[in-house]
Amino acid sequence: MKKFLVLVLLLCLAVPAFAAKEQGNKASEFIVYIDKTSPDNHFVPSGWMGDYGDIKMNDQAMDSPHSGSTCIQFDYSGKKTQNNGWAGVYWQNPANNWGSKKGGFDLTGMTKLTFWARGAKGGEILQKVVVGGVGMEPKAAYPDSAKIEMGPVELTDSWKQYTINLAGKDLSSISGGFGWVTTSDLNPNGATFYIDDIKFEADASMKPEGRKQESVPFYVYSDSRSASNHFIPSGWMPNAATGKDLKFEAASKEDPYLGDTCMKIQYQDVSGNRWAGIYWQNPANNWGNVDGGFDLSKAAKLTFWARGAKGGERIEEFKAGGIMGEYSDSDVASIGPVILNKDWTQYTIDLKGKDMSYISGGFCWATNVDVNPDGVTFYLDEIKYE
Repeated sequence: MKKFLVLVLLLCLAVPAFAAKEQGNKASEFIVYIDKTSPDNHFVPSGWMGDYGDIKMNDQAMDSPHSGSTCIQFDYSGKKTQNNGWAGVYWQNPANNWGSKKGGFDLTGMTKLTFWARGAKGGEILQKVVVGGVGMEPKAAYPDSAKIEMGPVELTDSWKQYTINLAGKDLSSISGGFGWVTTSDLNPNGATFYIDDIKFEADASMKPEGRKQESVPFYVYSDSRSASNHFIPSGWMPNAATGKDLKFEAASKEDPYLGDTCMKIQYQDVSGNRWAGIYWQNPANNWGNVDGGFDLSKAAKLTFWARGAKGGERIEEFKAGGIMGEYSDSDVASIGPVILNKDWTQYTIDLKGKDMSYISGGFCWATNVDVNPDGVTFYLDEIKYE
């Protein structure tokens, strides 16, 4: 009889844990964060990334929360403390779980994530917000079952609700409940912003999003702080050694063609690779291993403005598309070699007849030491699909 009572007691104690694991399947909403002391919070903002030293967090800010008694305040300095130029925070379960631990929740049935956010001044820009993705790149022991991104998001100085469509996504195992990433280029003077009421919701009206055809003009780079930039100059080639060979400034004020800034690139062969280049990718560091990019079928050409510091600099190739991998770009188009002028000159890559329905590598250049034995300094601006 005693053994029977003990067994019943253990079963009763086990029920709440099981119910919590399955709550995503049955409830109409599932909370990431609603208030500092709420027992309904299921994820922890523990996954600090990139220039984590640039971030300060107050998870019980009482400065006009959207609801309840607290919200979360982030102060991002943009000082590049770890020399990355970007920073972000993941809400994880359990805390500090990058896919090495069993955790997370089965959120099957949830069709959207909503959150409220505002900037201290307005105009603060989050490069992207994300659901899932923990342990997927590179693959860990317990990776999330999906990764969904949205952005860039330009905040106002008033609370505004934002929605990430999750309809049709595999949410059977999610340890990264929510995350944000931003860059020093988008926020050169830093940013203070607030987030509140983050939750998954089961909304039957949400339908899976197909890959929509983007409208043109569609910018690769407009200005360093522009929310219309859609690709990131993250693909430095041929390998990490080019960090010695390349210097890149995304917000140069040395006579931009248009706006406040342009991009300044310096190449000098130090590593012995004898060539170098940069890919503008979506998402960052995507070499075809992630389902990203855009449908740019409406574009007939890609145009950009370029100039050399002295004139006569030779770039062997400028390119659109061409990334290969599990999620390869649908096509590639290029021009080159190009001899740069000292004055700003517009160049065009013809896309007529090209399949631009899936492009993760929005723009690329490459050159080598043979044609630039003394190195090369050049500038780029206003890169866009038209």
